[in-house]
Amino acid sequence: MATITNFLAKPTSYLASFPKLKPFNPHSSSNNLSNVFTKRPNLLPNSKTTPTLTPLCATAKAPATGSQPKKVESDERVQQVHSVAEFDEALKKAKNKLVVVEYAGSHSYHSRKIYPFMVELSRTCGDVEFLLVMGDESESTKELCEREKIDKVPHFSFYKSMEKIHEEEGIGPDELMGDVLYYGDNHSAVVQLHCREDVEKLIQDHKVDQKLIVLDVGLKHCGPCVKVYPTVLKLSRQMTETVVFARMNGDENDSCMEFLKDMNVVEVPTFLFIRDGEICGRYVGSGKGELIGEILRYQGVRVT
Repeated sequence: MATITNFLAKPTSYLASFPKLKPFNPHSSSNNLSNVFTKRPNLLPNSKTTPTLTPLCATAKAPATGSQPKKVESDERVQQVHSVAEFDEALKKAKNKLVVVEYAGSHSYHSRKIYPFMVELSRTCGDVEFLLVMGDESESTKELCEREKIDKVPHFSFYKSMEKIHEEEGIGPDELMGDVLYYGDNHSAVVQLHCREDVEKLIQDHKVDQKLIVLDVGLKHCGPCVKVYPTVLKLSRQMTETVVFARMNGDENDSCMEFLKDMNVVEVPTFLFIRDGEICGRYVGSGKGELIGEILRYQGVRVT
């Protein structure tokens, strides 16, 4: 078996010992990368989790009293913005923090329903900023929605460094929580890797303690990657004594994408298992039970 230090510098022929990856299946729990390199995947969740959306133009009437998303106790961390200038200033002030924006409508049932969950997230995610835009509040908010190309609500957009990095329409509480954890996770026990050198350093750091390294390789806009990440986060907190969890998004920069190609990663999420400087296996998919089983197997725990 090739050591990881050689593995990073050698051609992909060294991957012959790994199980062959299955052909792309549109219904599988992983995404094929063949098209990801050239075009952005659809950002909308599947029909099972997408409630009926309200066209923003349908909420253009003056909002009735009490028809806005119901105020929830202690929702002061959700900042409501009323104009393009306020919106841009809030993004600028957040710097490199994740900013989650809910675009809502005063007559949208689903806007009112999802808002309390965003408030709850704002209480527990102190390093994430949350904004609310009522698209039918005024001509100013309507102008903002037009600029951001929002025509249906509820709509969630995710920004970092004033750049939109992800967006979804009509998602539920679980999907919203998964997105916030995935795009805003800067201080968890999961090591964030941004280049090949970061991977090499991580491996070198853990050669002595002989901990198993679980490297989660994905893409920023990959639905299955987002879906499985809360499990990765939870496991990273439960297995700190024996396992090191790390993550790399292949489309973050050219170095990351080259790493994915060198590792022969053609579907995401892919989990690479590394011990004593050697890659001992991989798991492709987003099944929670299967991932836990593979981690235990590579830890030497017999799974029946």
